[in-house]
Amino acid sequence: MKENLKNFGFSHKCGIIMPVSSLPSPYGIGGFGKGAFDFVNFLAATGQKCWQVLPLNPTSYGDSPYQSPATLAGNPYFIDLPLLKSRGLLTAEELKAVRCDSRRVDYGFLFKTRYTVLRKAYSRFKPNGAYKAFCKCERAWLEDYALFMALKCRYGYAPWTEWSEEHRDHRSAVAYSGEYEIEMDFWRFVQYEFHIQWQNVRRYAHSKGIVIIGDMPIYVAYDSMDLWRTPEQFQLDDKLKPTVVAGCPPDGFSPDGQRWGNPLYDWDAMEKYGFGWWIHRIKRCFALYDIMRIDHFRGFAGYFAIPAEDENARRGQWRIAKGRELFDEVARVIPTARIIAEDLGFITEDVRELLAHTGFPGMKDMQFAFFNDDSEFLPRTYTTDNCVVYAASQDTDRLKSWYKGLGGETLVRFNRECPRVKGQSGVYRVIEFCMRSRANLCMVPLQDYLELDNERGRMNIPAVAEGNWAWRVSSRYATEALKSKVLDMAVRTGRNTADITKNKQIN
Repeated sequence: MKENLKNFGFSHKCGIIMPVSSLPSPYGIGGFGKGAFDFVNFLAATGQKCWQVLPLNPTSYGDSPYQSPATLAGNPYFIDLPLLKSRGLLTAEELKAVRCDSRRVDYGFLFKTRYTVLRKAYSRFKPNGAYKAFCKCERAWLEDYALFMALKCRYGYAPWTEWSEEHRDHRSAVAYSGEYEIEMDFWRFVQYEFHIQWQNVRRYAHSKGIVIIGDMPIYVAYDSMDLWRTPEQFQLDDKLKPTVVAGCPPDGFSPDGQRWGNPLYDWDAMEKYGFGWWIHRIKRCFALYDIMRIDHFRGFAGYFAIPAEDENARRGQWRIAKGRELFDEVARVIPTARIIAEDLGFITEDVRELLAHTGFPGMKDMQFAFFNDDSEFLPRTYTTDNCVVYAASQDTDRLKSWYKGLGGETLVRFNRECPRVKGQSGVYRVIEFCMRSRANLCMVPLQDYLELDNERGRMNIPAVAEGNWAWRVSSRYATEALKSKVLDMAVRTGRNTADITKNKQIN
């Protein structure tokens, strides 16, 4: 129990994965308005403890929240427009002009219209004490973000590597920041609105006994504020071009491996600077979330480095990272940090040692559990409850499609391991199998409770560049029948949190 409380602040609970972008809204994408508060009510009514979101960062080309141009900033698309109207910053006519009832997120429409309407709101905004306090408190990253975005606009959103020399260099650009003060203030306003709206949602969640699990991508995009402002933290040449990039090695499914293209960290430089870059980033995450999932945790033990000039990952090599030193510093500076390690993929002994050293709970993905007889993902093989079992994730098949695709020895193994419940669908059979495990936390995507297939509910297909991150839920999802089914599952498996009042909320 002591270990559980250290890592979560609660034990044997369940939650739902639901991207903010997928929440119901008449404005083309989910946000921090009514849809978010309604979802919190749904969680509370169904016995859940956690709401897991995808990264809340801005998105750019490809629309992936894992390839953000600013890892410390919030996504302006999530700002709720009706809330701005309620404060007199927008008119009913302006809201009507940006309505978008598309079934999927239309990022092209958002890029063309959302910033225009936010600028109208900014033109009517009068800075107050709360705004000034926010700007002062977040100055360490906010000023660079505002300047980076002002310059992005100045250059027609071209990558920073194509800017003029005086702006490509961060220190030089800061000297010219006075020329862009008005534009910078718009971007400060955007982050302020994001901040106050999200914190209102988070406080409401806490009032209902719900905690927020966030997601931190391990890598940053090359065209990002992060690299522009601190190039010395990355493996770059004297022209600020990456010498190596991130990816994963060839395997039976991908003979060329995967070339992700992200710049890689210079771990020696990061250690020299006391890991300040990471500490700042992690602190920022915990200003947004209660618990944080770190994506691609294995990259903190060893990372795969591909020569930047290569088109595939065949010549890549494993190199040693300094995760132990980093997380020792995190434990010293942020002792209350609650972190989940995404320890999936090609896991070697050094990754297992790092996970044991940190004490972070790892992940168990149920879709990996039936490939062999004694898989570490099978609940009967779990050696500790200090882990999180996932029925599925944003990167996997929907359970309905996955279950239909089972065959051969995998299907035989599934039927042997996973108990049958009379009248229960294959999807709910898998969910109950996860919920009855000893894992301290069980997470299920909302799409799977809704029993959607890949065509209707897939969020992301790894290695496919376009068409992802666009799933949206129907505004009529929260039926009484669904609430009853989800609550019944939580109650029957002993994970119900609705009637438990002794657990301390994470504030």
